[in-house]
Amino acid sequence: MPSVCFYFQVHQPYRLRRYSFLELGKNHFYEDDEKNRAILNKVSDKCYLPANTLMLELIKKYKGKFRISYSISGVALEQFQSFRPDVLKSFQELAKTGCVEFLSETYFHSLSFIFSQKEFKRQVELHRTAIEKHFGVTPDVFRNTELIYSNAVAAVVEKMGYKAILCEGVDRILGNRTPNFVYKPQGSKKIKLLLKNYRLSDDIAFRFSDRNWSEWPLHADTFASWVHKVAGNGDTVNLFMDYETFGEHQWESTGIFDFMKYLPGEILKHQDFGFKTPSETIKAYKARDVYDVPEYTSWADAERDLSAWLSNSMEKEAAKRLYAMEKAVLATGNEEFIHTWGKLQTSDHFYYMCTKFWSDGDVHKYFSPYDSPYDAYIFYMNALNDFEATLKKMKPAAPVKIVRKTAAAKAKTV
Repeated sequence: MPSVCFYFQVHQPYRLRRYSFLELGKNHFYEDDEKNRAILNKVSDKCYLPANTLMLELIKKYKGKFRISYSISGVALEQFQSFRPDVLKSFQELAKTGCVEFLSETYFHSLSFIFSQKEFKRQVELHRTAIEKHFGVTPDVFRNTELIYSNAVAAVVEKMGYKAILCEGVDRILGNRTPNFVYKPQGSKKIKLLLKNYRLSDDIAFRFSDRNWSEWPLHADTFASWVHKVAGNGDTVNLFMDYETFGEHQWESTGIFDFMKYLPGEILKHQDFGFKTPSETIKAYKARDVYDVPEYTSWADAERDLSAWLSNSMEKEAAKRLYAMEKAVLATGNEEFIHTWGKLQTSDHFYYMCTKFWSDGDVHKYFSPYDSPYDAYIFYMNALNDFEATLKKMKPAAPVKIVRKTAAAKAKTV
């Protein structure tokens, strides 16, 4: 019985303000609170609240047969707490249904694995603790920032106790195979892989409102018929996308909410099809083959590699300088200072510096709060220079050992 696995990425970065060189040593606050609040309010009203309301209605309407999953970054959770607690509450209401799975990721939506496995593990632990705190569950499935993946990522994540990891179904790696089966990583023992079906996912996330697309306008019954064609040649159709697809990237006027409203019913019209969360998917199906990824892949841009964040000298220099501070930053023992360093790791900062498609008005420009990637680099490096100068004035503190309790362990002590 084939299934549909919906996964939604929920992320909002802390955007930096236009931090001037003249402020170095005088002002140590780097974020644009006004812009962060304004953007979060806009996306909350256009996407998060109406989409969560719809998802809750669908779960109730289909009596638990409709099931979905989310990965919410730690910095998004922080902003929900600060600016929109109503949004956080709406996600908690979804959690109560038992039909929604929450995944693990890096707390700061960072590129940490590429530069420091120690920092990567620290952030994953921070995020897991946050998910336990807000939703009362301990995640079993992991997804790395922007689905950045390799055999090495799978090996580390497996040792951390996760049962599955999400990644992109990349054509050059799949060859003539389909992403519609469960796979296993090269060299791993138990952990499984769920591969994004990017063609069907992008039909919703990117092409839905494109009037030049041959399939426009896309209706739920048409899309469901494409999914049903997997029967006999696949176990799971993994539809992975940004949650902001609903109402923000695809405006309400495009009909995206109506599309989603009717899609579960159309999928379920085929008696062999249902919905599963990632954990349910890996339990239901055996891994059919090995997915060997020696080099990093991601779900970003046409190349589906790291070039969205690390393709030019600006991005590389900024990232190298940032992660070179790791030992000294952690040695301060100053939680607020360490947290600031973490927020400077958010991958969006490097994404804004990307130049490869800027002249063509690429999606990078759509997301960037700056006039150019060069402005993004200048303001980021000004903030980083101030942060580094402050670090040099701080004295190391004695290390403090932190013992984490899982949600289950905490419950036993109550």
